[in-house]
Amino acid sequence: MSKISDRKKDHVKFTTDERTQYAQKTGFENYKFVHNALPEVDFSDVSTEAQLLGRTFSFPLFISSMTGGYSNAGQVNAIIAEFCEHKNLPFGVGSQRAMLEDESLTETFSVVRKKAPTAFICSNIGGAQLIGNLSTDKQKKMIESIEADAVIIHLNPLQELMQPEGDRNFTGVLAGIEHLVNSVSIPVIVKETGAGISQHVAKKLLNVGVSAIDVAGAGGTSWAKVENHRDSNTDPNRDFDEWGISTTECLTDLSKLQWERGFEIISSGGIRSSFDIAKSLCLGANFTASAQPIIKAISESGSKGLDELFAKWEKDLRIILTLLGCKKTIELNPSHLKEKS
Repeated sequence: MSKISDRKKDHVKFTTDERTQYAQKTGFENYKFVHNALPEVDFSDVSTEAQLLGRTFSFPLFISSMTGGYSNAGQVNAIIAEFCEHKNLPFGVGSQRAMLEDESLTETFSVVRKKAPTAFICSNIGGAQLIGNLSTDKQKKMIESIEADAVIIHLNPLQELMQPEGDRNFTGVLAGIEHLVNSVSIPVIVKETGAGISQHVAKKLLNVGVSAIDVAGAGGTSWAKVENHRDSNTDPNRDFDEWGISTTECLTDLSKLQWERGFEIISSGGIRSSFDIAKSLCLGANFTASAQPIIKAISESGSKGLDELFAKWEKDLRIILTLLGCKKTIELNPSHLKEKS
């Protein structure tokens, strides 16, 4: 197995370990819902549908990029793909860097389109891999291998710096993003991997034409901790385990840009329930994304575990909407939240 494949396998294993979760909170715990004793809503009429990038989905949950690039990854991706096809949910594969460097790993990614012929599927590549511009050939291979509907670029300087074999040069990432945006005909989403995106960075991304930003704030999985837990990391640096901007801080900062910029916000980083999903939408997110609970459910109980998790989240969101007097997710806004004293 290649070094990249080993690393991808480690990542999936450690994201389900509670020791790799941030001690700092997402910020959702600082808000409570404003109960509506007169909701004037019929529970049976409540819809959990939500829109992202011009497409309507059954639920405001994007199953975040997680895996691909090692031998067993195809099995996990197949479960997620079939689930998203059945439930009409968007999802993204893990970083496709591995398949661009080792063609034999392509099947661990391409399986998703075979299992989900009509689902909204996103390609995924790291920002550092765009330095000097990703070649047209690699762009084509990455997108066509899964017939991608959008491209996700993940920014992960913290993770890379904690990784013994990680990238150290981040000069030229923004130029690489702009080149990719101008080279492909599908939307480009930029996300962090858990340390958050500030308003300052968001403005730079919007200036080069990015369609959506996934804040991926601190409070969920700490990728610094993940890297520090790997056996191959013989000199872990624990001082950066809690580095990052909380998810709610990212949301409140980026939502201030929405009125003047045409872009969509995806809330991720510690999304662990429908309470987090609803609060995200109240704070300005158009959609939410989650990875850790999904991979944990699959690891523990396969497709059955994923079905049970989603059924719980779907029911809870409908109850929350009813208790707030909302028939649709788009009706959620800051007036439905109150900061705890």
